[in-house]
Amino acid sequence: MTKPTTTNTGVPVPSDSDSLTAGTQGPILLHDHYLIEKLAQFNRERVPERIVHAKGAGAYGELVVTNDVSRYTKAKLFRPGARTESLARFSTVAGEQGSPDTWRDPRGFAVKFYTEDGNYDLVGNNTPIFFIKDPLEFPDFIRSQKRLPGSGLRDHNMQWDFWTLRPETAHQVTWLMGDRGIPKTYRHMNGYGSHTYQWINAAGERFWVKYHFKTDQGIDHLTQAEADRLAGADADYHRRDLYEAIDRGEFPSWTLYVQVMPVAEAEGYRFNPFDLTKVWSHRDYPLIEVGKWTLNRNPGNYFVDVEQAAFEPSNVVPGIGFSPDKMLLGRVFAYADAHRYRIGTNYAQLPPNRARAAEVNSYSKEGAMRYDYNDANVPVYAPNSFGGPHADPERAPDGGVWEFAPTVVRSGYIEHAEDGDFAQAGTLVRAVFDDEQRDRLVDNIVGHVLGGVREPVLSRVFEYWKNVDAELGKRVEEGVRAGLDG
Repeated sequence: MTKPTTTNTGVPVPSDSDSLTAGTQGPILLHDHYLIEKLAQFNRERVPERIVHAKGAGAYGELVVTNDVSRYTKAKLFRPGARTESLARFSTVAGEQGSPDTWRDPRGFAVKFYTEDGNYDLVGNNTPIFFIKDPLEFPDFIRSQKRLPGSGLRDHNMQWDFWTLRPETAHQVTWLMGDRGIPKTYRHMNGYGSHTYQWINAAGERFWVKYHFKTDQGIDHLTQAEADRLAGADADYHRRDLYEAIDRGEFPSWTLYVQVMPVAEAEGYRFNPFDLTKVWSHRDYPLIEVGKWTLNRNPGNYFVDVEQAAFEPSNVVPGIGFSPDKMLLGRVFAYADAHRYRIGTNYAQLPPNRARAAEVNSYSKEGAMRYDYNDANVPVYAPNSFGGPHADPERAPDGGVWEFAPTVVRSGYIEHAEDGDFAQAGTLVRAVFDDEQRDRLVDNIVGHVLGGVREPVLSRVFEYWKNVDAELGKRVEEGVRAGLDG
């Protein structure tokens, strides 16, 4: 028997196609409540898109721990043999919802772990670094990557103006203009927590840690020409590839590693370990395997499971905490605040965001779209005398603790022996890239600069790349000059 169409409250409706009118030729009547419900619902089907990372794809999966890292953290999801359900969302950064997947851009790499101690969110990128190191600069950086207010067009001159005025961007821009600036698919890129986090073991010992998800499919990239073709032929190429691969049963996987630094070694390390524009040497702090992370289930509904998904670095669990990384600390506030604006104050009750393996005992009360609530006998305030939940510091995360000087200042990071905005970018060019990668880097930079960069920014672009590497800067200037003359 065919199921009847109903209103949102379950009342059967008289027609799927004909509105109620005053006669065949008469006006539509306002008391056709099903018509009003359909049109009003349609007008409200979209929530505001994310300010950044608007275009993306997602899937569910599982982390299986294969190594014992309990000497570093008491977090239950990292116990040997632990299996933890997770949700992932991959995304571009600057583009809007309808933008092509294959624009040159970093990729977001966000993972939500549904642990028995609550949800743990690891919100990173497909690069181990970022453009800036202080959250005060973040709105300006993002605006420089968006669109001009007058024409509504993206503008390379605006991007290069910001980059060349902020030399700390050099390391990330070198990554961006290299091969990994356009991954072949979401399956063929690494993921990184990017920030420095804190791990705490059962004895209370603390460690600084960085996360690395190494793709088991192998790193691969698109050339600029391939990416440009796909931008017109299949703007949803990366989203389609991830969905169809999982649908075929070709489940993508990553091996999770960490770098671990004893807290006592941070102050004297040759680079500032909390500077998001820097990486830690793998020779100094080798990768330690943690486990295998696999995506094995597509979302049942894209809007529900992916568009409404809310990832926030403030979600940490016992055994994991924050560090003096300024960008991380800024994101601890900014992400949860963005979700309250975009999808509502009760966003944590939505299906992809609610705790699945932990019990929620919250004093949060009411607000728009609230549909989960405590028993009427549970007090709505704390402290109380009537059996309501109470804080237990023994069970709570304690990772917001580290030693710092109690002085209020506005300053950059303390400089370490080998710090410098261009140092690691130059090492990447000279010691990591091979000749073919350097050739493609030059071509990518030249092509991007010829897309509208003009003086006085143009001269700063040449100086910027000469500071990264003298030969690279020379080749970039020669290529741009030749392109302008031609």
